[in-house]
Amino acid sequence: MRFLERTWAAGLLALAALVGLAALALSACASDARGALSDTYDSPEQAAQAVLDALAARDAGRLLDLALDEHEFRQVVWPELPSSRPEAGLPVEYAWGRLRLNSQSQLSMTIAVHGGRRYELVAVRLRGETTRYATLRVHRDSELVLREPSGALRTVRLFGSLLERGGRWKVFSYVVD
Repeated sequence: MRFLERTWAAGLLALAALVGLAALALSACASDARGALSDTYDSPEQAAQAVLDALAARDAGRLLDLALDEHEFRQVVWPELPSSRPEAGLPVEYAWGRLRLNSQSQLSMTIAVHGGRRYELVAVRLRGETTRYATLRVHRDSELVLREPSGALRTVRLFGSLLERGGRWKVFSYVVD
């Protein structure tokens, strides 16, 4: 009888552990779904190369996909920014609207100047400050050192900031002021 009691108790403990692990896994999946970023890369250089490839193809849709979208801004970035606090009184709609408008405007100019041109990426320089938040970092003032087809080197700013989260990199926006 004692053997059966111990076996039953061990079975209950194993079942409880499995239920706990399943709940933890479901929680992690839900968290990842809310906080996932698309079009991320292992390095700033890979993110920059994706921008250069889309620019060479004059692919405005792809360029927009490479930067934060509204869902990513609202779900991942906005909750961590100081301006999201209620006492700041800044609506997320206003913040996103300004970012989107300024980014798209700058992107139009960037495509007009650099679209269709093939550059070789030499280096990515993150010249500005890096701001650390709970789960992400924003690296400001991104510069690209490029080699033109003629062999000449030039430094350009094709996007303003890069977002780093969980070791993955993404274009924050095309605003370069």
